[in-house]
Amino acid sequence: MRASKMARVIFLSGLAAMIMASTGRAQEPKPTEPPQPSQGQKGAPAASREEPAPAPQAQGSTAPALPTYRPPLRGAPGGRVGGGTRGTGREVFLLSVLAPDHTGLTVHEQPTLYWFISRPTTLPVELTVVDPQGSQPVLEVRIPSPVQAGIHHLRLADHGVRLAPGVAYRWYVAVAPDPDRRSRDILAGGAIERVEFPDELRRELAQAETGAVPFLYAQAGIWYDALAAISELVEAAPNEPRFRQQRTALMAQVGLAEVGQ
Repeated sequence: MRASKMARVIFLSGLAAMIMASTGRAQEPKPTEPPQPSQGQKGAPAASREEPAPAPQAQGSTAPALPTYRPPLRGAPGGRVGGGTRGTGREVFLLSVLAPDHTGLTVHEQPTLYWFISRPTTLPVELTVVDPQGSQPVLEVRIPSPVQAGIHHLRLADHGVRLAPGVAYRWYVAVAPDPDRRSRDILAGGAIERVEFPDELRRELAQAETGAVPFLYAQAGIWYDALAAISELVEAAPNEPRFRQQRTALMAQVGLAEVGQ
């Protein structure tokens, strides 16, 4: 079992190294204006459930304010990998982690990770968190089957996992058509790094209303906490289209517009 896990870490770390090597010198991402969101987004509040379809927005209503994500200036390499429409046989689907195309940041030691699958599947699905310097996975979880279509999440706190500051962890969602031949896995992955909580952001959050929290995280370049904050609003008010539109706009700014359609 230990040898199997070590081989798995070597495989995932090797894939990440190949992607990062092909990327070359990282360029500083430029903030973009959020596009107009699409309605009718589907999603899920838990790892094994999808979010209910939103209620349509009334005609003549005022368009909601949209968050603007400002990527970190350092432009850390090693962002989102995989994804796209893939599959085997009759099970063809879009699989993606909800991560930017650079190392996304969090200020929490136990953040929440979000991912998306466009169609339900009965194939085994695993989520793995890897420290590139470690010999064993930090976390390896099998998602209960069947996995429904939509946005799913996994709270690291539910598994007792804490991220050390300054470490660029890799994390992956894998669909395994053949559990005995893991080289055939359908894989999507991203990178996450815990950073110090900026004092100014902490003060702003302490004075902010709940609806403003995703905006503050996004403006500070803290991707994972911005996504978690807006997703919690979606889960708390699933029939409120404003929050879904805000999340769709946020994801579109990092190249995940297809997830929000």
